[in-house]
Amino acid sequence: MTETAARPGAEHGEAAAADTQAKVHRAETKTKTPAEAKREGPTLEAIRGDHRVRTFIRSANAQTGAIGYTEHGERHANTCADGARFILRSLGHEARRCELGAIAAYLHDIGNVVTREKHGQTGALIAKDILEDLGFDFEEIATVMGAIANHEEDEGGTAISAVSAAVILADKSDVHRSRVRNPKTTSFDIHDRVNYAATSAEIKVSRKEKLITLDLTIDTEVAPLMEYFEIFLSRMVLCRRAAEFLHCAFALVINNTRLL
Repeated sequence: MTETAARPGAEHGEAAAADTQAKVHRAETKTKTPAEAKREGPTLEAIRGDHRVRTFIRSANAQTGAIGYTEHGERHANTCADGARFILRSLGHEARRCELGAIAAYLHDIGNVVTREKHGQTGALIAKDILEDLGFDFEEIATVMGAIANHEEDEGGTAISAVSAAVILADKSDVHRSRVRNPKTTSFDIHDRVNYAATSAEIKVSRKEKLITLDLTIDTEVAPLMEYFEIFLSRMVLCRRAAEFLHCAFALVINNTRLL
């Protein structure tokens, strides 16, 4: 079996010929290829172009920053949208479901514009009005709302649909030093250290083996592996359940060693 990693500048279609496909989380991501432009119904581009969405995500990012959280703005939204679409497409889901996965992932943290607590449920309600105004049908709105409301492990979230499962996997795999906002390494808390230690985060999907892998490279001089599990174990459990919803197993590989 050949493993193909998505590199900066590579199109998703280049990876499609291989059984195992991979998506690298980068500071800059693209969420759409020309071949994906023709779809039925509104697309992610309509969401990204909406003034309300841009304003709410910008404000949500500022508010999470004020309470000491890592980046939750456009970078994270785009990375998650890219990842959710990649997962669904790699598993053979139809194009519209892939688009809904990208949309739900892009909007999943919009509830932080109100408050961090219960931001999944709040975000689902905010997204409802926006999606309705943009012309989404109610079946699609319900799917996106459910995915947003169920993405957070601390809020009782769990995979309730293929779109929801893809959002969870894309969100929880976005561990990377580019998310750290604290400029002083000497004052890092454990979340800053773990994210800053992650120099590479890659999702791999094997449709043949029914396996979704999160492959991380962590600088153990910045943070020991135990700290990753200390704060992210519940996230990995949620990822395993999300993968199972997609009829796949979940694997965690850190520094070329499989740990889950």
